[in-house]
Amino acid sequence: MASVTYDHVFKRFGDVVAVNDLDIEIEDKEFLVLVGPSGCGKSTALRCLAGLEDISEGQILIGDQVVNDVAPKDRDIAMVFQSYALYPHMSVYDNMAFGLKLRKYPKDEIKRRVDEAAAILGIEELLDRKPRQLSGGQRQRVAVGRAIVREPKVFLLDEPLSNLDAKLRVQTRTEITKLHQRLETTFIYVTHDQVEAMTMASRIAVLNQGILQQLDTPQNLYDYPDNLFVAGFIGSPAMNFFDAKLNSADGNLYVDTGAFAVKIPDDRKDVYMPHAGKGVVFGLRPEDIYDPGFEAPGIVAEHVEGSVEVTELMGNEIFVFFKSGDHDYVGRIDPRTSFKMGDKIQATFNMANMHIFDKETEQAIR
Repeated sequence: MASVTYDHVFKRFGDVVAVNDLDIEIEDKEFLVLVGPSGCGKSTALRCLAGLEDISEGQILIGDQVVNDVAPKDRDIAMVFQSYALYPHMSVYDNMAFGLKLRKYPKDEIKRRVDEAAAILGIEELLDRKPRQLSGGQRQRVAVGRAIVREPKVFLLDEPLSNLDAKLRVQTRTEITKLHQRLETTFIYVTHDQVEAMTMASRIAVLNQGILQQLDTPQNLYDYPDNLFVAGFIGSPAMNFFDAKLNSADGNLYVDTGAFAVKIPDDRKDVYMPHAGKGVVFGLRPEDIYDPGFEAPGIVAEHVEGSVEVTELMGNEIFVFFKSGDHDYVGRIDPRTSFKMGDKIQATFNMANMHIFDKETEQAIR
């Protein structure tokens, strides 16, 4: 097993900087997820680690070894791609065994490893089938099994669930999490799906335009985003943002959006008072907006006048899209609510969980 280090890594394609000064230390046995929108550099960073792309600057280490000039086959990593990349003319057994045969492992050792991996993944009965006889989920298991038999120091997974349907994605991500716990190996996983990142990772690296925005545990990213991008990317539905101004009056501090003003809690007033009079971005997650009739206990409540534009019934909750003045925002509301489209309502904001960002730098003010 091994740690992985990106030491100020750059990857350029001509004038385009795909990976910009990436500096991450990934601990042995950690499950790190690289997440971000399409084109943010996450897959490029993974391919650089695999040796499929040469880096332009910096160093990549696996354990204590600098692998910049080490051939991919000698890096002791195994990669699972978005496309299953199975050989169609080979059986499942032969697909899983192929890499070991190339390395001239003894037949009994190959059989032991393939049987063991098949048992872990629950595909023992599929070993004689060809890929065309398998479902998408089964093919993905075979691709993961082919990586497992290598017994590598590091597993690299590049959006392995994106070709699966929604139900199978949920099931397979649970299986991959269990697999990580069982194998106790370093996993580095790339996805654009922040739900996958939040549910699977021990830490998440959020990338945008090749730049690392924040590296932290899923809960800390959710609770304490460093900037507007991370705040808007982590969480579903995304955090609501309001252009606002901080106003001081009567010894209190208010967030004034023009359409409404809400009081900042007393225990956080001192943090924001130096920014009184300045333009800011006020952020509040949908789950911190309530129907006043079904407020959670212990919240710091401020009430906002608005109207209901659209409601979306989700079964265990209702997404309610509100409008206050020129501001559109969404709340995740208790399904017992009586809010209906077109209603003039009062929504409750839980100010204990609010976020304030500098309008110019887009950094969180803490």
